[in-house]
Amino acid sequence: MQIGAYTIDPKVILAPMAGVTDKPFRVLCKRLGAGLCVSEMTTSDPRFWTTSKSLHRMDHAGEPAPISVQIAGTVPAVMADAARHNVDQGAQIIDINMGCPAKKVCNTWAGSALMREPALVAAILEAVVSAVDVPVTLKIRTGWAANHRNALEIARIAESAGIAALAVHGRTRDQQYKGLAEYDTIAEVKAALSIPVMANGDIDSPLKAAEVLRYTGCDAVLVGRAAQGRPWILREIAHYLASGELLPSPGLGEVRDVLLEHLHDLHAFYGERSGVRIARKHLGWYAKDHPENAAFRAVVNRAESAELQLRLTRGYFDALIAGVPPELCAAA
Repeated sequence: MQIGAYTIDPKVILAPMAGVTDKPFRVLCKRLGAGLCVSEMTTSDPRFWTTSKSLHRMDHAGEPAPISVQIAGTVPAVMADAARHNVDQGAQIIDINMGCPAKKVCNTWAGSALMREPALVAAILEAVVSAVDVPVTLKIRTGWAANHRNALEIARIAESAGIAALAVHGRTRDQQYKGLAEYDTIAEVKAALSIPVMANGDIDSPLKAAEVLRYTGCDAVLVGRAAQGRPWILREIAHYLASGELLPSPGLGEVRDVLLEHLHDLHAFYGERSGVRIARKHLGWYAKDHPENAAFRAVVNRAESAELQLRLTRGYFDALIAGVPPELCAAA
């Protein structure tokens, strides 16, 4: 799949997820097989660009190309300025968020709420595309509500505005992440457009990815929640799409090593105090399918130092590998 000057290969993309797709996770997922990793949403409001959160979200030092940064907002000129600012910080692709269903985003008429205002959508897209010399992509949902699926209308606006590629999540805004994604609307959008279209929603296995690509005719798939605690799913999907063969699941030793690497990177990127706190949700995701995971989480979530968090994690997985009950003690 081609986005501007960038060839996206494999056609497996890590979807943007607030609080999840930070630089440590993007770098890890790119190493494990993603063709593209999209940053978590960054605000278009310049008043917040110097906060610690925004500075971390705009840090792309050492990140493998192409670097895709998602921005959100409602004012065309402000969004254009945000696009320019993020390109100055290293963004090589600008992605516009019109897919987020969160109330705190939609209540400001950003995210998927913008799909209710096609004229404003056109103004935002045209302003951002005109503001930067890098490709601009767009992520949308199938519509605002079950009785208001207007993805095709928005998609045509996007193509006319010069959007380089479009991602469609197979749910309406009012569905949030509940129920099942539907792919008929995505297939309709793909059939009507000449730009690349990416399918998103409930893609949680290599077989599901292949089926969604076949059914929709899309150029790539976006993987979101299924990569939480399972970043190797990107490698598994890429391998299956290329060869038709299923890779074996990673062994406990590899899971341990990937997780420890991820923890080290979080501690280094955010600093010990914030890194340990942010790592806790990832620890829960990595451990959720393993024995004694609830007891492990209860102990490791009380760890306040990077050294103890790493030691407890290594001990837990080493015990699983040895086939012995983990010694879940949080002593320093």
